[in-house]
Amino acid sequence: MDQGHSKHEHHTPGYGIYIIIWLVLIGLTSITVTVAGIDFGMIALAIALFIAAIKSALVINIFMHIKFEEAIFKVFLLVSGMTLVVIFLLTFFDVYNR
Repeated sequence: MDQGHSKHEHHTPGYGIYIIIWLVLIGLTSITVTVAGIDFGMIALAIALFIAAIKSALVINIFMHIKFEEAIFKVFLLVSGMTLVVIFLLTFFDVYNR
């Protein structure tokens, strides 16, 4: 019997990946600040939300290690993300129709 080995194998990315993701997050933050300074009109909010979604996906997958977890965690994350999207859409439709 394998007494020293666990059934669940832990994966951790190296420090190089963390530094690369950190630099990408800094770059995306600077792009967000630049977009906020340029007059894009009504589409500026959509651009900012899209960049925020990319940043949150990177943080969730790499820093929170969801990429290496079981499928049930990914399903719960997907359900909560879709709930958030529905809440955003309902809010936007409410603001648009006023």
